[in-house]
Amino acid sequence: LVLELNQVVIPTYGTVPDQQNLHTPEWADFEDKPDSLFFSDGQRRIDFVLVYEDESKKMTHKRSGRKQQKRKRQVYESNLINNGLQLEATRSVLDEKLIFVKVHAPWEVLCTYAEVMHIKLPLQPNDLKTRDSAFNWFSRFFRVDENIIKPEQEFFTAPFQKEHLSNFYIQDKDTFFNPATRSRIVHFILSRVEYATKNNVKKFGINKLLDTGIYKAAFPLHDSSFRHPSTDPDCPSERYLLYREWAHPKNIFKLQPLDFIRKYYGEKIGIYFAWLGFYTNMLIVAAVVGVGCFLYGCLTKDNCTWSQEVCDPNIGGNIIMCPQCDKVCTYWNLTITCESSKKLCIFDSFGTLVFAVFMGIWVTLFLEFWKRRQAELEYEWDTVEYLEQEEQVRPEYEARCTHVVMNEIIQQEEYVPYTACGKCIRMTFCASAIFFWILLIIASVIGIIVYRLSVFLVFSATLSQHINGTEAIRKYLTPQTATSVTASLISFIVIMVLNIIYEKVAILITDFELPRTQTDYENSLTTKMFLFQFVNYYSSCFYIAFFKGKFVGHPGNPVYWLGKYRNEECDPGGCLLELTTQLAIIVGGKAIWNNIQEVLLPWVKNLIGRYGAAARSEKVVPRWEQDYHLQPIGKLGLFYEYLEMVIQFGFVTLFVASFPLAPLLALINNMLEIRLDAWKLTTQFRRMVPQKAQDIGAWQPIMQSIAILAVVTNAMIIAFTSDMIPRLVYYWSFSVPPYGSHSSHTMKGYINSTLSVFNISDFKNASKPFSPWFGNQTTCRQVYRDLRYPAGHQHQYEHNIYYWHVIAAKLAFIIVMEHVIYFVNFIISYVIPDVSQKTKSKVKREKYLTQKLLHENDLKVVKKTMGNIADKIIKTVDSTFRPKAE
Repeated sequence: LVLELNQVVIPTYGTVPDQQNLHTPEWADFEDKPDSLFFSDGQRRIDFVLVYEDESKKMTHKRSGRKQQKRKRQVYESNLINNGLQLEATRSVLDEKLIFVKVHAPWEVLCTYAEVMHIKLPLQPNDLKTRDSAFNWFSRFFRVDENIIKPEQEFFTAPFQKEHLSNFYIQDKDTFFNPATRSRIVHFILSRVEYATKNNVKKFGINKLLDTGIYKAAFPLHDSSFRHPSTDPDCPSERYLLYREWAHPKNIFKLQPLDFIRKYYGEKIGIYFAWLGFYTNMLIVAAVVGVGCFLYGCLTKDNCTWSQEVCDPNIGGNIIMCPQCDKVCTYWNLTITCESSKKLCIFDSFGTLVFAVFMGIWVTLFLEFWKRRQAELEYEWDTVEYLEQEEQVRPEYEARCTHVVMNEIIQQEEYVPYTACGKCIRMTFCASAIFFWILLIIASVIGIIVYRLSVFLVFSATLSQHINGTEAIRKYLTPQTATSVTASLISFIVIMVLNIIYEKVAILITDFELPRTQTDYENSLTTKMFLFQFVNYYSSCFYIAFFKGKFVGHPGNPVYWLGKYRNEECDPGGCLLELTTQLAIIVGGKAIWNNIQEVLLPWVKNLIGRYGAAARSEKVVPRWEQDYHLQPIGKLGLFYEYLEMVIQFGFVTLFVASFPLAPLLALINNMLEIRLDAWKLTTQFRRMVPQKAQDIGAWQPIMQSIAILAVVTNAMIIAFTSDMIPRLVYYWSFSVPPYGSHSSHTMKGYINSTLSVFNISDFKNASKPFSPWFGNQTTCRQVYRDLRYPAGHQHQYEHNIYYWHVIAAKLAFIIVMEHVIYFVNFIISYVIPDVSQKTKSKVKREKYLTQKLLHENDLKVVKKTMGNIADKIIKTVDSTFRPKAE
């Protein structure tokens, strides 16, 4: 292969072989067949299209630059022809500057490179009997009509070998390699053909030619318009069928035709939609249980005793709370938090605990069942041994291979792009850059916290004055609410800005690392991006859940940030409601932003492009030119789609104890996401180069890590963020003697016994409020449940026994919940095998057939040949040594 690709090279940028030595594409005029997918002869199929601007018509001042670009392009196209590809050039209908070079791979080229790339192709139809699932009768109502999109026939496959051509299932040479496979083979050649050398460094590959502007685009063709079937009877109009039966909004409740998607777009696109569909289906169960827990909270909120006490004018109305900041804040009445306490009863209930335990088990079920489904797809889509056999080295990596090392496995010398020392330096630099950016995010989070602390003073001093006359607004627009909402919005804006910057930085760092294969490249980039996104998206939620209101001291001795800002306190009901608000704003805002970025922008760009080409409505435009005016998919393809969904998966699992409706919102979003992504791919973007993918890559271990962390975070949210454990301790221990005065277990008196008493005379001058005290009371109550002895006690303002009971109960709860869920998850992982028995049987059958058809047949030929030779030798020996007849 290397010898084939090195046949024609420019020695330097300044010297070019004689023009007569260069092969040039055929030229042909467009024949007014807009749906044609063939060369002008109607026989050779277009497998790829290259687009460039005619240098003679460019309005640039540097003639030398134009000539240099033209020379590179001419040599590149000549090398393509030398490698067996056939090219045909046609001038644009709408813009005479544009030239479209159509590429066709003949049968011999396809066979040669199919063997080089170890592409698996059919041996014979699958003859294993399959048993229908018990759910088939139900799922058929949601499947695509088989009369419209026929099910793909299953084959046993093997890596293609030209010498065993007769053993493969070839009914028609034109259809043996489907369009997706043809495009993938051609792209492989385009990525490795040279166009120049400079300073003994080879320059090759379509990607570099695109980056330098020598070519404006390179893409495989869609097979038809998405609005109507192709007029060409030889075209199956798969794009039209995909739009009609998959991408159209009317199919929102239908199952996806995954085999058909894989056939048209390749395994990489197929595995993404398979995973997204599986995740969405599993969310149905989580959403039902989550809604059930939410409804349980709604139905029981009226029986929430502690909330009733907050709203009771005789209980909460008589409790005066201490100021929440120094000097400018005033004393306030507990009944102001009545509405927030009612809302909190919905989310902070026993149903939330049940749901948190359920989600800890659900996430393991999801991952285990996905492994089984993924194993089925690996076999059905021929990617079981893909990484070991088929994946090729990235052209960017090959171009930098200048150092010789000894390969320990094959005991031969090979070229690598850097020495061991160079690799160490690169890794150190990359790790330092990532660490710097994570510190930058943490700094932004600290900035948001400082904003919260400073703006709370402003809201506390001014908000009550401006809304004094409107009691209805006062109930909802408290200083805590105003601070929380504005801080969440600012946090969201900061997250989006840092995302845009870091995306470019992460790509630069990964390019500098120079991974060997495309899978290595994407996995490396995935790890960097998710690590950044994890800190970026989740840090504010972790702060609210586990740090806010936990280290505040008490009114007489508050804790200060940076020696200036008094630490934030939670609402009397805790920070759970604020965590829910933060989650709703970030998740909702992220979904809206992503849809604008992913769907609206490409649609607007395509709309502008259509109106910009005024002649389009008057002239017949060929398929290749229609596709050129669509948007390119981008180098990273589905990376951002995966990232968006895995971040959502984190929100659904890590903080679900604070918001049981999160799976329902994720379910609704994902049902739309599947169709929007499908609509975008089929209508707004050029066809992607079909690529192989064995699995979802680095996203799998990332989700497994999230699943492990989710158990811990939800246990800690229930223990430290919600008020469930203090309420249970009060109900079972401190409401009855010897600590309480009630005759039976009850929640009555909970509010009064958990808000510590502080004597206002103990305020320090630095924190003493300006506002005058009202009434005859000499004490106020702490906002948060710090559970301290009251003023006048011999251990005043120290933690009481109730506090230590609660701490012990919280730690015990975390340990028990974690161990129970981890044990159940271990049993589930053990019971559910990663590969089903049906898939194992198919793999064994395929290996047996491969061995029989491709190897045993060879042995039979050898034995037959050797047997004939042996017979001849025996006959010769017999005739030599046999005694002469008398």
